Amino acid sequence: MAGVDQPGTVIVPWYATGFRAEAFAEELAEVAAIALRYGATSFAVYRSRDDRYKFQQLAHFDHHLDWERYWEGPEMIDFRADHSSWYQVPVLYGWWDLGAHGHVLAPAGGEANGHGNGKTNGVPAAQD
Repeated sequence: MAGVDQPGTVIVPWYATGFRAEAFAEELAEVAAIALRYGATSFAVYRSRDDRYKFQQLAHFDHHLDWERYWEGPEMIDFRADHSSWYQVPVLYGWWDLGAHGHVLAPAGGEANGHGNGKTNGVPAAQD
């Protein structure tokens, strides 16, 4: 089990309230990017295709304390207060450890062939 100060990704599930999903998506994208100022090495916001009111905010931090500073920082406090009627509460985030990761890089000028076999134009793609 990883220690509390090991790198990890925080996942925050959000659920927008009626007729607020579009505006909430814009505001969430802005405040999610601020995590980089607090030491996040990456961030993302995902929106469900099946339920357009459902969002997942992700931020990767090397130190849990940096996440706490972001979550309890003035930008996130203001976001939660200013938009409290735009999402359902409670908001219960979780700290996650990476179990596996991978991606395919297309060579310069190449395109993925769409067959899910890791090849681009017949050439094996790089992996890391």
